[in-house]
Order: sequence, then structure tokens, then C-alpha cells
Amino acid sequence: MNKFKLNKKLLLSVSLFFSLIFLFADSSYKVQKGDTLYSISKKFQITVQELRAANNLSENDVIKAGQNLVIPTADISNAVSLNSSNKNQKVDSNIKTSTHIVQKGETLYRIAKNNNMSVSELLLLNNLDSSFVIKVGQKLKVRDDSVSANVNVAKKDDSTNNSEKSVTSEYLAPAPDTRTYGNTIQADKSTVWPLKNPKVTYVKGKVSGVQLVGNKNETVNCIMAGTVMYVGVYRGFGQVLFVQSQTGLIYAYTGLGTIDVKKGDYVGSGNKLGTAGVDPITNKNQITFMVFQNGQPIDPAKAPRN
Repeated sequence: MNKFKLNKKLLLSVSLFFSLIFLFADSSYKVQKGDTLYSISKKFQITVQELRAANNLSENDVIKAGQNLVIPTADISNAVSLNSSNKNQKVDSNIKTSTHIVQKGETLYRIAKNNNMSVSELLLLNNLDSSFVIKVGQKLKVRDDSVSANVNVAKKDDSTNNSEKSVTSEYLAPAPDTRTYGNTIQADKSTVWPLKNPKVTYVKGKVSGVQLVGNKNETVNCIMAGTVMYVGVYRGFGQVLFVQSQTGLIYAYTGLGTIDVKKGDYVGSGNKLGTAGVDPITNKNQITFMVFQNGQPIDPAKAPRN
């Protein structure tokens, strides 16, 4: 009996290990007949813009059956960056930069990853739009403290591509809980939140924001007016939507049960965005709320409201 319990625990550990691998490691996918970037993005619960950035594809590029695509790691900060406008976003003028020359086979996604930068930072440093397609020989600015990562970048890309895992059912398995929980506070009545009087728990790690626990099917309201930049299901976060304010801040509302707006809509402060969903891990009626400035998360409690 003890041996059986031990083996069962071992199997659970191995299963979790492989789930983490597929959540945080790039994979490759062979395009099937009838596939589109949109259908593939839905299958892997990432955004079309992330697929394009990871494969250096323009909006006019057409994929073909048999083509191998890189399926990038699910990273909501990259998703936010690639589904927003650079308008009113700024990069730190004190950052020291060096020049990187684009090599064959490189992408914005890969260059950012190899240089320990976010895609947003790379785009802002070079004043590029998220739909921009890079070319061999092009010069890009990268952080000066990441020069050493550029030395053998071509070799890194080759080895990364060779080690990319083929997509299997494990990639599509439910994402494990990777959240690191911080302090729980009672909502300050003077601070407007997407939910009314929620229990607020700070979340750290790969996810940086707050979890807001409310009531069943509670209305989720917009706290800062802006344009809806993205609506969809995102891996590990359920139904999400990003709203960009006129000042360039991105407000990410995730884990919604229903969504009442669509991409391109302008939403005012206090407008209904949808309803709170049920977290699949905690089984609580809650959403995860994040705010990004220049591609970096900031304290949602201190983000501007109107």
C-alpha cells in the first residue's frame, strides 16, 4: 500500500514537471491543412500577435500546410505589449544600449529572449510597431548589459530551434498554478476596483498584480477609460481583455466569466466589461487584475483611475 502511494505521488510529480515544461518552454507545431494563425492561436491559447512575433511573420504572410511554427511561451506581459499601441509609452532614457545586427532566422521574440529583455522593451527602444518584420542585417538597439548574450546568438537560435519540443497533449493540459501569493488586504473604500469591495490579494512572480475575490457573477467594471485592444482566452488566465488608456497604460482584466465588449470598443470609466469568473484552482469567484506601464507591471492600487 505504501509503495502504491509512493508511486502515485511520483507520477503526480512527473506529470506536474512536464506540465511546467510545456507551459514555460517554446514548442514547435507543424501546420495542418485548414490551419490559420487565428485557429492555431486559439488552440494554444495565446495571441496571433505573439505567433507573428515568434515567427517573424507580417500581417500579409500566409502559412502553409507542413510549415513549422514556433509556439512561444505563454507570457501575458508579452501578450499585453504586442496587443497595444506604442502611443504615449516611453522607454527609460538612461538605459545604456548597444547594437545588435539581425542574423538569419532571428525574430523579435527570440532577440528579446536571448538578451533578457521583454518584447515591449525591444519595440520601444527601436520605436517599432508590434507588426514590424525584421530583416537580416538590420541594426537594433538592445540593452548594453546584455551584450554578452549576443556573442553567439546564431548558435543559440540553432540550438533552441533544435531543442524545441513538438506539441503534444501535455501542452494543452490545464496550466498549473504558478502564482506566488503575497499580502491580502481589505479593499480601501476610497480606491476604485473592477469589483465592488473585493478581497485583494497581491500576486507575484511571473504574474504580477492582484487577485480580486467578489461575488458570484459579479459585474466587472472598467476603472480607467480607454480602447479595448484584445479580447480572448489566454493560457493560464481564462477569458481576458486589455484596455489601453490615452496615457498608454494597459489595464488587464483576466479570469472573466463573461465579456460584454469587443476589440476596438472605447469603454468609459465605470462601464461594464463583463462578469467575474470562477478560478479553476481556488474555485472562488475572482479575477486577476494587472496594470502595465511601458511593458512593466505596476502596483494596480496606485494605477490612475478616472
